Amino acid sequence: MSSFQGMTTAQRLLGAGLVATAALGLTACGPDNSSDQAGGSAPAATAAATTAPAATGTAAPTGGATGKPSGTAKPSGTAKPSGGASDGPEGFCDATPLPAGQKWVYPAKGTTATTLVYKDTKTACGVNDVVFEPTGADKSAPFAPTAKGHLNSVLAAPKDVNVADLVKHISECLADPTGTKGFYPCSGGDYKIAIDSSGKVVEATERAHS
Repeated sequence: MSSFQGMTTAQRLLGAGLVATAALGLTACGPDNSSDQAGGSAPAATAAATTAPAATGTAAPTGGATGKPSGTAKPSGTAKPSGGASDGPEGFCDATPLPAGQKWVYPAKGTTATTLVYKDTKTACGVNDVVFEPTGADKSAPFAPTAKGHLNSVLAAPKDVNVADLVKHISECLADPTGTKGFYPCSGGDYKIAIDSSGKVVEATERAHS
C-alpha cells in the first residue's frame, strides 16, 4: 500500500514538472512571436508604401494626353481660300454670246442720220451685270433705210424709234450722258447693233443700266 502511494506521488510530481516546463516554454515563446509578428508587419507596410509610387506611375498621362496637339487638330488644307475665291475676278464677268452679225458698241461723236460712228467694246466685271467698255479707234457703218432703234431705260418704258429719233437720242446722251430731260432718259451708252451682210446697221438696241 505504501509502495503504491509512493508511485502515485512520484507520478504527480513528474506531471507537475512537465506542466511547469511547458508553461515556461509558452511564456518564453509568446513575446518572441509577438515581436516577430510586429517586426514582420512593419517591413510589409514599408513595402506597401514603397510600392505606392510604382502604382501611381502607371497613371502618368500617355502621349495622347500630354497636351501635344494630335494630327487631327491641324488646320486642313480645305480651310485655305481657293485661288478662285481670293485671286479671281468677282461679280458678273461673262457676256452672253451674240448671234453672228451682232455686237455691243458705243456710239461716238460724228453719228448722223445716215452713218453710225462707234467704238467696239470689251467686257469687264460688274456688280449687277457684265460691263461693256469702249475700246479701240472709232469705226463707222451706214444705217439701212429701214433701220430701227429700241431705246431702254430704268426710268422710262421702252421706246421703239426710227433712225432720226435714234440719232437724236444718241446725240443728246453724248452731250450729257446722265441727262434725263431730253427726248428720252440716257442710259449707259452701250448699244447692241445688228449688221446685215452688206455691212449696214439694221437695228440698234440701247441697254438699260440700273
